[in-house]
Amino acid sequence: MITIQELLISRGLSKTAKIKMVRHKDKRFDIFDMYRSNKHEFERYQSAQSESKYKGADYLVSFVGEDNNKARLVGVYKIIAELPMDDEHRTDPADKYYYQMEEMSGFEDLIERVVIKWSNAIAWVQWFKNEMEVIEITAGLGYRQFKDYMDFVLSFDELKDIIKAGYSDWKNMLSAVYGVYVICDNKTGQLYIGSAYGDEGVWGRWSDYVNTNGHGNNKSLKELIKKDTGYAKNFSFSLLVVMSKSSTKDAVIAKEQIFKRKFGTMIHGLNNN
Repeated sequence: MITIQELLISRGLSKTAKIKMVRHKDKRFDIFDMYRSNKHEFERYQSAQSESKYKGADYLVSFVGEDNNKARLVGVYKIIAELPMDDEHRTDPADKYYYQMEEMSGFEDLIERVVIKWSNAIAWVQWFKNEMEVIEITAGLGYRQFKDYMDFVLSFDELKDIIKAGYSDWKNMLSAVYGVYVICDNKTGQLYIGSAYGDEGVWGRWSDYVNTNGHGNNKSLKELIKKDTGYAKNFSFSLLVVMSKSSTKDAVIAKEQIFKRKFGTMIHGLNNN
């Protein structure tokens, strides 16, 4: 058995320092998405606490919680000071403490790759002396793992990673269904609603967007990307409804039209028909 303690100490983490470990998992926030899309905001969230959970520690080893009590290493931080909370750093009305930290170098080959089994999941902050087993060393956080058809919103960059790498969990599930999806332009709030009914289902249709730099041959999206070739960074993709691949093309399109009318995307959005 290899423990996280052995790995980190072998990379230079002090054996004699006072070290705590934290597993971030919060029903109020998508911690995974926060970490990937805005690390500064993630670190701000980590530093703001309602209780002095990190008190007495010199270092904090940070993990993002995954299913089945797993935890993925995302950083090793030196705790510089425990300070009273102020409005600049507050993330929740209950916050009372702000921990000034700086991320430590020397652990780059482990960050995002090492997954441990977090013992005693109720205790989300624990002392480093509580040995925990390394159960996986993965390729990293290149993509969000598939969980449920209705349980994700993918940025265009995330979708591009998934399609280009051909991650089997996403490919198998998205290829197995037809569906109606929505693309949100997060810069303007406008929506585009489309449908997928080809041989490769939703996977095939969303691959078209990746292969065309984000527009998928849709008129309004093409116009946006013609003006700014990097505009697709503003797009996010999600499913509104999934349908069996035994459904007819006409049935899928009919469902698409209903959603266009519900959201008014032909009047105020990005649909043209």
